[in-house]
Parts: sequence; structure tokens; C-alpha cells
Amino acid sequence: MDSGGNIQLMGTRNITRRESALHSELEALRWAMENMLQHSTCQSFGTDCKDLIAMIKEPHVCPSFATELERIETLQICFPDFSITHVPRARNQISDFLAKTARSFHRELFFIGCSIPVWLPRPPLALVIE
Repeated sequence: MDSGGNIQLMGTRNITRRESALHSELEALRWAMENMLQHSTCQSFGTDCKDLIAMIKEPHVCPSFATELERIETLQICFPDFSITHVPRARNQISDFLAKTARSFHRELFFIGCSIPVWLPRPPLALVIE
């Protein structure tokens, strides 16, 4: 989103299940960061996972995630003004919809763009934010 809260870029990818939901959150953040390096000047990331934010701010507290957190730390260096903030799920409905849609696909799904493509199912009207 830009500083006015307007969506600039969105994406989704279905990844194989990981050891835990937190591992999946870390994998999703890593994927988003790698793609933003290629597609955008984005410096700020949002998540509805408070545990993910805590782990990134204090990686030494979670030694079982050391490998994943090391990758995130390496990517952070590429973002001079990197930040990650909590976005309640109620304010992040399009992202939540895209994540649920990706999980339901039975083949590989990879999408990055400025709007939801026509070949993806449409979110319920209550979710459409223009």
C-alpha cells in the first residue's frame, strides 16, 4: 500500500505446508520480500501475525527458527527503510482472501500484480476495496 492506504501491489503463492503456521508465515514473508526487490520499491510490510513481528524484532529468542530468520535478516539489508507492522485481519481482507484462495488451488499458483486477475475467483463483494 502507499502512504494513503491504496493498494499498489498484491500477490499470492501456494507453498507446501510447513512444520507450523509460523514457519509458513516466515516463508510467505521471505517470498514477498524477494519479490518486492524485483517488482517494487516497497519498504514496509504488514502481517496479521504478531508472533512473526516479535520474531523478526528479536530473532535470538527463537532459535528453532534460526535458518528462516537468517534469510529474513539477509533480505532486510536490501531494504534501507525496512519495517513490518501488524495489520489486523479485519483491515487486511484482500490479503486474507488471496491466501485462502491460493491454499485451495491444486496446482502451482504464483501471482503478483496491482489487481486480482480475472482467472482467480472473485472475493465476496464486502471485500472489494477500490
